[in-house]
Amino acid sequence: MFYRRKFYIVKNEFVNVFNRHFNETNLPNQLKHGTRLIGRWMVPRDEATTEIFAIWEYDSRGQYEEIEAKIRSDKEHVRRIQNWYDQHGGRDRVYKEYLLEVRNEELISTADQSESTVADEKK
Repeated sequence: MFYRRKFYIVKNEFVNVFNRHFNETNLPNQLKHGTRLIGRWMVPRDEATTEIFAIWEYDSRGQYEEIEAKIRSDKEHVRRIQNWYDQHGGRDRVYKEYLLEVRNEELISTADQSESTVADEKK
């Protein structure tokens, strides 16, 4: 399995707008192309910002790359994303004023969940 975490630091005044965009635009398109969402959460960081992150699951890194290529070539989705940015002053403004940090990271497991390891630990 391949897991990734998409991570954002968002200005608090933009959190509701950003979450609505995720639920109405990004999530349906991700699911349409085969991505599996483990979950999406947010944590207040301070008076001005909130951390929002999602964990996604794929069968492999190759599957992740294939799905991302399909999403980027989905012309209707690209148009919806561009329209959303335009409604909020353009992509540069959104990233400069509202999305203060964005990361897309591979998650690497530190847990060995094999039955033999679990059985050995019980001994």
